[in-house]
Amino acid sequence: MRRNNEKQTRYVPHHSGTCWRPVKKKVSTASVVFFFFLLVSALVFLGRIDISIFAGTSSSISDKPIQRTTGKSPKEQEFPLKCTKGNKKQTCPKNYYPTTTHNPDRPISSSNKTCPSYFRWIHEDLRHWKHTGITRTMVKQARKTAHFRLVIVKGKAYVEKYRESIQTRDMFSLWGILQLLRLYPGRLPDLELMFDCDDRPVVPSNDFLGPNAGPPPLFRYCSDWSSLDIVFPDWSFWGWAEINIKPWKSVLEDIKQGNTRTKWKDRIPYAYWRGNPSVAPTRNDLLKCNVSDKNDWNTHLYIQDWVQESEQGYKQSNLEDQCTHRYKIYIEGWAWSVSEKYILACDSMTLLIRPQFYDFFIRGMVPLEHYWPIRDNSKCTSLKFAVEWGNNHTQKQAQAIGEAAGNFIQEDLKMDYVYDYMFHLLNEYANLLKFKPSIPRGAVELCSETMACPAKGTWETFMVESMVKSPSDLTPCTLPPPYDPSSLLGFLKRKDKSIKQVEMWENKYWKNLNKKQ
Repeated sequence: MRRNNEKQTRYVPHHSGTCWRPVKKKVSTASVVFFFFLLVSALVFLGRIDISIFAGTSSSISDKPIQRTTGKSPKEQEFPLKCTKGNKKQTCPKNYYPTTTHNPDRPISSSNKTCPSYFRWIHEDLRHWKHTGITRTMVKQARKTAHFRLVIVKGKAYVEKYRESIQTRDMFSLWGILQLLRLYPGRLPDLELMFDCDDRPVVPSNDFLGPNAGPPPLFRYCSDWSSLDIVFPDWSFWGWAEINIKPWKSVLEDIKQGNTRTKWKDRIPYAYWRGNPSVAPTRNDLLKCNVSDKNDWNTHLYIQDWVQESEQGYKQSNLEDQCTHRYKIYIEGWAWSVSEKYILACDSMTLLIRPQFYDFFIRGMVPLEHYWPIRDNSKCTSLKFAVEWGNNHTQKQAQAIGEAAGNFIQEDLKMDYVYDYMFHLLNEYANLLKFKPSIPRGAVELCSETMACPAKGTWETFMVESMVKSPSDLTPCTLPPPYDPSSLLGFLKRKDKSIKQVEMWENKYWKNLNKKQ
């Protein structure tokens, strides 16, 4: 045997006990092989040599999508966009798209987190169908105003479009749902729903009284206390391309950085608002409260000209640059406004003009804890008092309210929880269906590739930026139980009591001021 003819290199321990050296100084064949191995390993590590060469294959000729794993565990699955080259029509991938698949090397584990308290409103929004369930007839009735019907079957999404939405609301809402399916592949049950992308709710509760009324289940971005529309996260969480507002994850980080530029006590001691007043009479009414030679209502109000902004590259509309005042005003537009979350994200105290509508998260926020309530029928006097109160109660109270709202938005409304809210709402909704969802004849399969690959400009940028790269290895947060009637009533009464307390302070302030005059 060759082994008997080879010289053996023997190693003995060095005096330190941690270093080893050969007895003989002569370099052997084994040493050459050893150092060659070290050299190759170093080159592979630096990316100079493709390891597949040594296996007799070349990764450059593989038609599988490249799995980008930089900075991630080598076992983590990634699903990059797989766009069709040339003039071929883009279709949904068949061999790797995350629908019902999951990496067995990374088993799903519990997140051990309870969802934020506003998730409890999911039960309330679906309560109207709790005893009857949801029939196909009910769903079809919601088509009257719907922009599209969404069907999820075996983890894949199909859409049947009925009419065009304002701008690209429908596009980015569907994009968000597709990212949910990428985050939790195969974990949602089959479902079918109708979605209305317009602003105001259209399902009045008075038209569906009684236990067997059967209202149509219609999803939209906001509702009010006299309607049954089911609220869902709005399109701008994945970016509002028309006015250059980035996806929510990026915006949150930008505003977080913007908050650090000026300490609260050094900010302008006025209330700030910038927006489009033409969308609603209540906003035109707000402009009467602007500071002038005759009156100082403690406000700085600015009209936003979006056409001019687009021509000037949106230099005056960066959200992170708008945390310069101690107080920020939120006022609705034609209905609820997308601006709500951006305003609350600043750690300035939010002066929230009494709203008529609500979105999916605002019902979990509390007056005097997260915001200061402002009367809608006497805005100017109410705003002036709020700023006066805040400037006289800065450190312990006004600043604390602003910071509490900022923390709520940064922590309880981060993108992970937005997806978890969507997951639980759709899951609870699907459990109420009394029929088996099926793919309509006019529906088309939808996936990230068919949406993002043909997109151009800002639309493409925002889709790529907001795309979920990998399935989650954790379960969604745990949905809290529904309110019992007494707890819900108590919660609403506490909120109402706080609003009335502010109104009492305000009345007293103006009464004393008038006496002095």
